[in-house]
Amino acid sequence: MARHLALPVAWLVWWAPGPQDWGMSVPQLSILIVDENRIRASIIEDGLREAGHSRVTLVHNVNEVARRITEIAPDVVVIDLENPDRDRLEHFFTLSRALQKPVAMFVDRSDTAEIQAAVEAGVSAYVVDGLKKERVKAILDMAIHRFNAFARLSRELEEARTALEDRKVIDKAKAILMKSRGLDEAAAYALLRSTAMNQNRKIVDIAQSLVTAAGLLGPET
Repeated sequence: MARHLALPVAWLVWWAPGPQDWGMSVPQLSILIVDENRIRASIIEDGLREAGHSRVTLVHNVNEVARRITEIAPDVVVIDLENPDRDRLEHFFTLSRALQKPVAMFVDRSDTAEIQAAVEAGVSAYVVDGLKKERVKAILDMAIHRFNAFARLSRELEEARTALEDRKVIDKAKAILMKSRGLDEAAAYALLRSTAMNQNRKIVDIAQSLVTAAGLLGPET
C-alpha cells in the first residue's frame, strides 16, 4: 500500500533544496541506508540512484551500523524503521546525536513525544508514513539543507558567546590597567592592543595573561 508524506508543518519552512549548501555536487555524496527490511531499503536505494547518487551503501543488520559508519564515513545517513519501539528509536536518536551528519529517518508511526525527541537528537528530517521512491531525493535535500542551516546557526551562536567572553576578559584587563597605571579606558585598551601587536598575539590573550597575573599577585584572602 502506498504511503503518504506527513511532515511536521514547522519543518517545511526549512526546505529549500540545494546541493550548493553542502559544498559538493550531489553524485559525490556518500549515503548510508540503514534498514532491516530489504524491500523497503531497495525503495530508498532506487530513489537515490535514479536521482544520480552512486555512492550508496546498505546496512541491514543494525548491530553493524556503528562499524559501517566508521568504515564508510558517510555524508548522509538514511534510517528506515518499520513500527519501531521506543528503545529502538532511542538507540538511533543517540546515534544521531553522535554523528554530526545529516540524518533522515523514516518511521511508520509516531507521536508528539517521539517527534520532539527526534528534534532534540538532531535528526534533520523525521518523516512519518512517507516512504515513496519519488520523494526520497526531496527528503534527502531537505535533510541536508536543514542540517547546514542548523550548523550555521550553531556556529554563529558559539562565535557570539566567544566574543562576549572575550569582551569580559578585556574589560577586566582594562580595569586593572586603569587602576594600576592611572589610565583612562581608551589608553588602557590602546596599551593592550600595542602589546598584542608587539608580541604578535591576540588582544584577548594578552588580557587573559594580565587578569591571571593580577589574580596571582593580588592580596591574599
